[in-house]
Amino acid sequence: MQSFQPPRRILMGPGPSDVSPRVLSALARPTIGHLDPEFQALMEDIKAALQRLMGAPDYACIPLPAPGTAGMEAAIMNLLEPGDRAVIAINGVFGGRMADMAGRAGAEVVTVEDEWGKPVDPARVEESLKQAPTKVLAFVHAETSTGARSDAAALCRIARENGALSIVDCVTSLGGIPVDAAAWDADVIYSGSQKCLSAPPGLAPIALSKRAQLAIAARKEKPRNWLCDFGLLMSYWGGEGGRSYHHTAPINALYGLHESLVMLFEEGQQAVFVRHARMHEALAAGLEAAGLSLLVAPEHRLPQLNAVVAPDGVDEAAVRDHVLKAWDLEIGAGLGPMKGKVWRIGLMGASATPWHVRLCLTALCDALAAQGRKVDSAAVLAAAEAKLAA
Repeated sequence: MQSFQPPRRILMGPGPSDVSPRVLSALARPTIGHLDPEFQALMEDIKAALQRLMGAPDYACIPLPAPGTAGMEAAIMNLLEPGDRAVIAINGVFGGRMADMAGRAGAEVVTVEDEWGKPVDPARVEESLKQAPTKVLAFVHAETSTGARSDAAALCRIARENGALSIVDCVTSLGGIPVDAAAWDADVIYSGSQKCLSAPPGLAPIALSKRAQLAIAARKEKPRNWLCDFGLLMSYWGGEGGRSYHHTAPINALYGLHESLVMLFEEGQQAVFVRHARMHEALAAGLEAAGLSLLVAPEHRLPQLNAVVAPDGVDEAAVRDHVLKAWDLEIGAGLGPMKGKVWRIGLMGASATPWHVRLCLTALCDALAAQGRKVDSAAVLAAAEAKLAA
């Protein structure tokens, strides 16, 4: 056996994103015990930072010791019991995954499906909620499979007006566009460390409202998972001092998350959102100059996840293979019905820079030219530069 030396890649797919040298350095700091007083102080710092970033000052905010999917599972398994009615909005892969998990929790699952590439339709969700008493409404704020953004504030309001708790998937949105749990009056939101936060995969920040915590405390039976049982988790994360052992926390991964949050607040939350928006505008202008189009209408697009329609006659897999081999650039493939039809280009966290935009457009032009498609790369870059200079 020999040491593994990974290739140097530029990560511009749907996640993970590039991890900055500062975060990588933080990961290499000395490991200490998960009940060490110094580590417990770090835990408090992380909790406060997540409350600030998630707009959740009165929420319980902790990072789960697993990827973003664990946030989804924790939210659903803690809130739903057998027989509960759950309305799940589906406009991409991850809404479908929510429905699958809700069924595994024993819930009566009602799905409201919208076309992929479109946002969730609040009117159709409201119609479904009015049909019968509902425990949970779950939806994806930023659908990673398509790059579509749904109206979280409107959907959470509809849930509250109809007596339901809301679960909001913010895996791709957190750190790239505003996430405001309190303003939305959301009950549970969750995310992942590897997208706009630009920390390595493996942690899932989650925020639970007081309503959600009361609902969990009032359960008739224990949640159907142990590691992400919120009551058990809070015996470890709940308060400074007096913590009891629940699991061995991923110490160094939490160092990395903490450093990524430090960097985000150093830049400023609003500045981070503006940077993501500007990079998206530059990329979109370059793509248009190359004769390419985006799947999602402008008013519903995510700046951090861009689903680009592969033109007729172009082998989309060959394009991804070309940019990886010739440029060490990773972009994502389509999922589900979008497989073979789109590229998913991420502008997330440390991967949302002018350099990344220029490199991605140059590599795409090269890959298209390799398939005999004529593209004026100078005009493509000029279109992007005009947006970057604005």
